[in-house]
Amino acid sequence: MSSTWGRQLRLSIWGESHSQSIGAVLDGLPAGEQIDMEELLFFMSRRSSQGGSLDTPRVEKDYPEIQSGIVNNITCGTPVCAVIHNGNTRSKDYSQLACKARPGHADYTGFMRYGGHNDIRGGGHFSGRLTAPLVFAGGLCRQLLARRGIAIAAHIASIHHVQDTPFPLLGPDKETASRLNRSFFPVLDEVAGQQMRDCIEAARREQNSVGGVVECALLGLPAGLGDPIFDNVESALSSLLFAIPGVKGVEFGAGFSISQMMGSQSNDPFYMKNGSVYTKTNNNGGILGGITSGMPVIFRVAFKPTPSIGLPQETVDFVRGENTELTVQGRHDPCIVRRAVPCVEAAVALSITDLLLCSQGGWK
Repeated sequence: MSSTWGRQLRLSIWGESHSQSIGAVLDGLPAGEQIDMEELLFFMSRRSSQGGSLDTPRVEKDYPEIQSGIVNNITCGTPVCAVIHNGNTRSKDYSQLACKARPGHADYTGFMRYGGHNDIRGGGHFSGRLTAPLVFAGGLCRQLLARRGIAIAAHIASIHHVQDTPFPLLGPDKETASRLNRSFFPVLDEVAGQQMRDCIEAARREQNSVGGVVECALLGLPAGLGDPIFDNVESALSSLLFAIPGVKGVEFGAGFSISQMMGSQSNDPFYMKNGSVYTKTNNNGGILGGITSGMPVIFRVAFKPTPSIGLPQETVDFVRGENTELTVQGRHDPCIVRRAVPCVEAAVALSITDLLLCSQGGWK
């Protein structure tokens, strides 16, 4: 199993959904960086369940106990280690999963990969609970990037069939980005936002679930970041975005719709303004040849419906080798998309920080 990621910035995530604690070790952060703990805790709270009808009833404090690497709220240059305790667990809800596979979950694949030794409680190491240390680590990087004029903004682009107003391909303005960063249900169109809430509530009442899309914008990135072929910006971002449980697709700029355009439509014309290079459109999402163009990096991340639903489902007993039926027990989100927004932002912050540390210009 590989739970370590990165080149110059190295992130290790450990623990299971129902273990005593979970956490992260982040190695490679520069020394002397001021960390605003209040801002970090607020960022992490956006990922946490609020305990209402839109989220899982499992509510955890998600307070990171920092063991090393930060003293007096300043990074030391040594590995940052944080522990987040699990307190609100009900492991008995998962006893039947030692042999019965939840459709859409990693119960069967985990059993096959680890010979039945994987922790089944709450999904173990496959659980979305492990995004808490991811958001902690990304929250640190997000502050370092903001200090260098790089902003990250994301919103819920859709829930099921309900669509929010998309970002302009040239990116949102700073006021919009700031508002989204303070919201627990970030949308551009509040009417659509209420329709999304109604959709999630309806799925919960039906013991079902819905998925959706998160759209994210990176603002203030310099041109020339990234390398072609294997270390391109799309690959760097996607490598962490696909580590978020439930992610099934990532598209940049105009995404799949660019395949329906003519070259004269999809190309982004260049022009000069105040001595700098810009493009009039941004169908390529701020990335050309795997390298940033200086335009906003725009992309979308698709999340599948929460696989744990209360309806009876057909499955197998993979130990006895027979067909059976399963009704999932436990506490689950009817939709993970709201809580996934800061996870996307955290993954982006980590990826871009690593890219900047690896760039020829180094960290400035």
